[in-house]
Amino acid sequence: MSTTTTRGVERPASAKASPARPRRGLRGSSTFNFWLFTSPFLIGLTVFVYVPIGWSLWLSFFEARFTVTPSKFVGFDNYWQMLQDSKFTDSLVTFTVFAAFIVPTTWALSLGLALLVNRLRFMKAFFRSVFFLPTACSYVAAALVWKMSMFSGVRFGLMNTILGWFGVENIAWLANPDPPWYWLVIVTLRLWLQAGFYMILFLAALQNIPPELYEAAAIDGAKPGWQTFRHITLPQLRATSTAVILLLVIAAYQAFDEFYNLLAKTTWGRPPLVELYNTALGESQDYGEGSAGAVILTLLILIVTLAQGRFLGFGRGDDK
Repeated sequence: MSTTTTRGVERPASAKASPARPRRGLRGSSTFNFWLFTSPFLIGLTVFVYVPIGWSLWLSFFEARFTVTPSKFVGFDNYWQMLQDSKFTDSLVTFTVFAAFIVPTTWALSLGLALLVNRLRFMKAFFRSVFFLPTACSYVAAALVWKMSMFSGVRFGLMNTILGWFGVENIAWLANPDPPWYWLVIVTLRLWLQAGFYMILFLAALQNIPPELYEAAAIDGAKPGWQTFRHITLPQLRATSTAVILLLVIAAYQAFDEFYNLLAKTTWGRPPLVELYNTALGESQDYGEGSAGAVILTLLILIVTLAQGRFLGFGRGDDK
């Protein structure tokens, strides 16, 4: 090995550092790994979501009766026919009223449950699981339980049994549209199924509120209870409340399972999705008009969502 002499002292020459070799394998190709793990989900999302949406939009401008490969272009005739269908337009109006009622009710119930669970000092996990458990239940199974056991309309039904203790006659909950008792059945079913999920969202938001805010409010003389809830808790839950209302509006217009199983043999209280189902997959099998109705329903959901988002300040900063 060559040496260099500095002031009579021999020192070994410093060896050149070998260049770092590029890493190979799983860690060396992050881009490849990304596409390897995400491509199955992207393919499934494209095939089962984006392609059907685009195909439905394309079908809405064609005459597609008994076929999904049309050739006759009709423009906006399918949209005009759906808007002239009284059953479809009545269902849109009915479910707008339904959304206006079920959304604030579910929001208030889920927030109330979250406040109660958050104040518990023991068995908090137990009650959180109990209230969340109905979310795992199938809408079809829950609808059948509500229809055949709780609101069956006969003397042995749970609700009629309870009302019988107070001398109230049997009520045909789902067999008579006047008075519309069927709305009570549907609303209680949806509240039972949805409140637990949104309670978890509110509970997570409540636990993220800094306790220093409540301490400062107590020092300033704020009374615990409604005053603290109004000026501290509720403003801190604005983002979560907006997201919850957004999800509730979309879910209200997309309601299908419970309505179809509870009111399948009736002509009232049908949701828009049932009318679209009858149009596209019924005896007429008019996929063009069914696709046009789906686009109209999507636009209505979009308009209502944007309106409530603007009203509640969705996307705005906290300083505005």
